[in-house]
Amino acid sequence: MTEIKIPEGVYDVVIVGGGPGGLTAGLYTSRAGMKTLLLEGNVTVSQITITDVVENYPGLPEITGPELITRLKDHAGSFGMEMKPEQVLSIEAENCGDIPAWKVKSDRGEYRALAMIISTGAVWRQLGIPGEKEFAGRGVSYCATCDGPFYRNSDVIVVGGGDTAVQEALFLTKFAKKVTIVHRRDRLRATAILQERALANEKIEFAWDSVVEEVLGETAVTGARIRGVTKPREQREISVDGVFIFIGLDPVSDIVSGLVKVDSYGYIIADRGMATSQAGIFACGDCVEKSFRQIINACGEGATAAYNAELYVDELKGQSY
Repeated sequence: MTEIKIPEGVYDVVIVGGGPGGLTAGLYTSRAGMKTLLLEGNVTVSQITITDVVENYPGLPEITGPELITRLKDHAGSFGMEMKPEQVLSIEAENCGDIPAWKVKSDRGEYRALAMIISTGAVWRQLGIPGEKEFAGRGVSYCATCDGPFYRNSDVIVVGGGDTAVQEALFLTKFAKKVTIVHRRDRLRATAILQERALANEKIEFAWDSVVEEVLGETAVTGARIRGVTKPREQREISVDGVFIFIGLDPVSDIVSGLVKVDSYGYIIADRGMATSQAGIFACGDCVEKSFRQIINACGEGATAAYNAELYVDELKGQSY
């Protein structure tokens, strides 16, 4: 094959999103000698940056979320990956000479790339109840690590029963006088070790088979109204200063809407090689459709996406080995 000359300034790959998946992809592509740019805006900042302790990343027990992200950034940067704090606004097809490429528009400029890796992550889902938006930042929170210290010797509610909800409830016991976990089922969904810790913690109480119906307050949160799920007529008010909501995630996939196939929830559909339905666009991390979302599989997906993006770009350039 004859190698095709690529115009100056065109990146081999542009990665959107600065979480574990995107940073691992950047580490692998830059280490492979690919000209790599990672764009991370305020919407695509990793959820890991607001995680107090990560204790299930192999080889790094009890590392903080921000520290892990810093290490990943430093590692990828050591191989030459560029990183810019820019919010991607759109991605569209645009030929680069005789070969297909992508034009990426951000809030600060435009870039061209032969391949894209989308690792935009997900954001916390909202309850959509009265008082939630009104008291956001004034008692309603989606980040215990960020806001927990404001609730010393206070009573708070944690909504949810999965790993994140229970982990954050445990973190809140460092500050709060009492933490009530409100869960719509009669048992937690969190992993066994987290359940054991929560059930054994004297500061944690449970409102089983219940949902929060309304957040109460005037200028700030003063309480919450909850009702039964199987017995909806059973309602009561709990006096609290904070309501922390951890009920799941919604994917950040708007920038590829119409470009690649997504499922009914908006998660990007990718194959085993992390290739999407659009040639030249790969995806990894929490924005991808799957049953299990952890740092470790986001990293694995990032490495896989990088490898297959490299093969794709090499083929475009007409390189063979």
